[in-house]
Amino acid sequence: MEIKVKYVLMHGREIACYWLCFLLLLPMFSSSQTSNTDETRVPPYQLPELQVTEAGIRITTKEAWEAKRRPEVLSTIEKEVYGKVPPGEIDVETTEKILDNHAFNGKATLREITFVFKNKEKSSEATLLLILPNTKQPAPVFLGYNFQGNHTILPHEAISLPKGWVLNGTQIGVMDNKASQLSRGSKYSRWPILNILNHGYGVATMHYGDIDPDFDDGFKNGVHALFAEYGPFKPDEWGSIATWSWGLSRIVDYFETDDLIDHKKVAVIGHSRLGKATLWAGAIDTRFAMVVSNDSGCGGAALSKRRFGETVSAINHQFPHWFCDNFNKYNDKESQMSFDQHFLLALIAPRPLYVASAKNDSWADPRGEFLAAKNASKVYALYGLTGLENHDFPLENTPIREGSLGYHIRTGDHDLTIYDWEQFLYFADHHLK
Repeated sequence: MEIKVKYVLMHGREIACYWLCFLLLLPMFSSSQTSNTDETRVPPYQLPELQVTEAGIRITTKEAWEAKRRPEVLSTIEKEVYGKVPPGEIDVETTEKILDNHAFNGKATLREITFVFKNKEKSSEATLLLILPNTKQPAPVFLGYNFQGNHTILPHEAISLPKGWVLNGTQIGVMDNKASQLSRGSKYSRWPILNILNHGYGVATMHYGDIDPDFDDGFKNGVHALFAEYGPFKPDEWGSIATWSWGLSRIVDYFETDDLIDHKKVAVIGHSRLGKATLWAGAIDTRFAMVVSNDSGCGGAALSKRRFGETVSAINHQFPHWFCDNFNKYNDKESQMSFDQHFLLALIAPRPLYVASAKNDSWADPRGEFLAAKNASKVYALYGLTGLENHDFPLENTPIREGSLGYHIRTGDHDLTIYDWEQFLYFADHHLK
């Protein structure tokens, strides 16, 4: 929050009045601006039970989990954190364009799939970049959003630039929220395409802003605009994260029509805020065969009750459009939550789940991400699967990846790196091949 100060001459009584107003407003500023990154200052907390129903019945089998407890957990997370998709019928049309059928010296074919989402009066367009290995068999695919446009992950001149809003910040080749040719290939390090192809996987990616531009304008843009007649959205209806998750499921709808894709072996992956969307997509859509969260932090894989790094209050103040309005009830009140993010991770069971953190990324609370995954392991155990229940927080660059729930914390910063991909590919080879 930016506070502008104007210097004026005031009498003593006026000065006292100004100081009184400042002191009254100070808690409002500090609640969203301060954060704890000291492990010794984590408050005492107790995690809600995953395996006890709202009626107090303990769940001891996978059948009871699926029939009784899982629906409760899903409903709670949906209503209190991400929000439900509002009612309404949206038509989806797709068209295909081949960009290069001899990419990477003949290893792969590049295609663009244009999605047109529309209701009776309005439409919204998004473009999927699809890179598939030139093999005779349907390919398993890694699917994930990118931050600045499809053209940033590969310096190929045929890949289209985004037509609409693009995140500004310090991004190369982005001015006034518009992409330019200068950003072509600028994020190639986050998408090691050749490595992924060599493991036999395709890559599918879409600019997340095509589904919903990432700024707060009252949900009047992107896919949200198509649901405007059903608005304003209710406190338990979706924010942007749930909308991005919705978009990932629409891509899988398309995969089911494409004979070149093994739609039963789709690994969905996301970094940072897109890791949050990936986890929610994996929770609500069981068609995703594997889920990968990288540095997803608060509202993603990290436990909120630890109040470490980014808190519920901080994230809701900075990004008021990400979650449903109900999530605001827990600003500075995490102790009142009848749930936490281990609920979210447990919803992905029994499908393989990998959670990754970075040493220098204290804002995302690496230890909280690990602990959420460890506690979610209790549900994986109901299926006879190995998670993290017998592991302590690991050393850096020492991945835990042999079970159905994997984890690593690497050295370095908040980013998606080659090291991360090496672990994800190893994990995928173990579970999807």
